[in-house]
Amino acid sequence: MEQLRVELSHLLGEKLSRVECVNEKADTTLWSLYDSHGNPMPLLARSFTAPDVARQLAWKISMLARSGTVRMPVVYGVMTHEEHPGPDVLLIERLRGVPVEAPARTPERWEQLKDQIVEALLAWHRHDSGGLVGSVDSTQENLWPLWYRQKVEVLWGTLNQYRNTGLTMQDKRILFRTRECLPALFEGFNDNSVLIHGNFTLRSMLKDPRSDQLLAMVGPGTMLWAPREYELFRLCDSAQAESLFWHYLQRAPVQESFLWRRWLYMLWDEVAQLVNTGRFNRANFEQASKSLLPWLA
Repeated sequence: MEQLRVELSHLLGEKLSRVECVNEKADTTLWSLYDSHGNPMPLLARSFTAPDVARQLAWKISMLARSGTVRMPVVYGVMTHEEHPGPDVLLIERLRGVPVEAPARTPERWEQLKDQIVEALLAWHRHDSGGLVGSVDSTQENLWPLWYRQKVEVLWGTLNQYRNTGLTMQDKRILFRTRECLPALFEGFNDNSVLIHGNFTLRSMLKDPRSDQLLAMVGPGTMLWAPREYELFRLCDSAQAESLFWHYLQRAPVQESFLWRRWLYMLWDEVAQLVNTGRFNRANFEQASKSLLPWLA
């Protein structure tokens, strides 16, 4: 933390009195910055354990801002370390508001807010990829089922290089079985890839705490082009999230087979977290496993 404070002070040309952790995950940490007088500065710093992610997200945020109707934080710059080790840092605008997961004041306001969120999502989802699919650093011309199979195979191969992953034999059987069933799970898939947020949860949106109006979306993932269904699978951790999930589907339905691919995506997203950070959410993994099991019979 002290090294980060010193480096950011040098970069910004102003001595920071402190940096304060706002949110910490296995692969990224969000920091508040305070000037020499102890006042909060109008920007945040997000540091990343993996190289190049900060640069990728800077480009992704700018693209989402240009292509959508909802506000995204302004990107002020990226700090990298080429001469000495250290985390890459993304400097972004500090936006006001509270996460959408904070309850709305009335049911009517929650319905209005869901309308605003869905419309903001659809503004991005109307941008067709023109045959491209994948994340910012590995976009290719391909069909989504084939690209996703590549992704699963890479994760499976990497996972098997480690001994102590925390996964049981039953966990690995489930993963192996999903690999075998991928052609059946994607049978008849014909949705095109579009521009997506890529890390869509209630915590990745900000609203006005008084009016419950949508203010901005934050924290996108590196996934750039994917089918609309891939945007929705994370909306499962609360009644609010499920409500937003079904509200989107009423407005813009996806294929019925997403009923089981939803859990496939969640399962392998947790594997990706495990491979990339060494941590994963056991509850999410087990929920996805149990929900997917009937479709693997």
